Amino acid sequence: MKKLLCLLLALCLSCGLAACGAAEPESAVRIGAMTGPTGMGLVGLMRAAGAGEAHGEYEFELKTEASAFVAALARGDLDAAALPANLASIIYNNTDGGLRLLAINALGVLYIVERGESVTSLKDLAGRRLYATGQGSAPEFALRYLLGESGVSEADFPEVVWCADTTEALARVTEDENALAMLPQPFVAAAQAKVSGLRVALDLNAEWEALENGSAMVTGVLVVRTEFAEKNPEAVATLLEEYSSSVAFVKENPGEAARLMGEYGIAEPAIAEKALPYCGLAFVTGEEMRGLMSGYLAVLHGFSSDAVGGKLPGEAFYYAP
Repeated sequence: MKKLLCLLLALCLSCGLAACGAAEPESAVRIGAMTGPTGMGLVGLMRAAGAGEAHGEYEFELKTEASAFVAALARGDLDAAALPANLASIIYNNTDGGLRLLAINALGVLYIVERGESVTSLKDLAGRRLYATGQGSAPEFALRYLLGESGVSEADFPEVVWCADTTEALARVTEDENALAMLPQPFVAAAQAKVSGLRVALDLNAEWEALENGSAMVTGVLVVRTEFAEKNPEAVATLLEEYSSSVAFVKENPGEAARLMGEYGIAEPAIAEKALPYCGLAFVTGEEMRGLMSGYLAVLHGFSSDAVGGKLPGEAFYYAP
């Protein structure tokens, strides 16, 4: 099913981007974003735009599934979008360079949680049962990579029980007081509100950073259609400046940002405020962005070329004003 979906998306994108090649962009920058961490950094800009305080003109579209933006980008109905990192690479490869990577907007949001004190390092996962989501995709590959880098042999990898979604994983943890789980934020914060004694044992982003290999666990990115960027460099420059300010606003005003997330339907306010410090919100551009992202994609590609769209994207993928 996953491969079929990817094929259909690729066909849709290839045809759509070709069909919209001559279309003139709208005056407002049309931005799509997912609910959750990849869209959290956007609320400052949404607030500014709604109050008439933004320097650029913007329209926003929010969805719960990243795949919903694929066709919209292909048709030219969106100019930019906040997407999962590897999906940006997939779209780039499937459209012969139809997108450009503008910025990294979220770093790792994966955590190992447990009820107890049995886990203090990745080596403590050896031989254990671990409930998780994301089989065959970035979460699985990140976990396998980190375990290998920490010295855990494949024979000693934890027994991973792959769940259909985070709700199922939470149910398993609720039923089994000795259970370990790999969960993303802000779901960790929501789980802690429901399961007494549930604690964060490991921050996988911190584990990745400790490797000091020049890459990072990249969760979310901001992309722009190549055609739009080429025709509207000033609008892209303004977007980058205002997006940077938006991320800073969210970090500096977590209470107000969480309230806005509830208002815009990005996250439940109480959960968002608790989770914000652990959602890896970031704004990274230029050479640093290229280094972190290319290293991350190389790790995914090492496990499955499909995870990045068949091949690592070339230098043109990384936007340079």
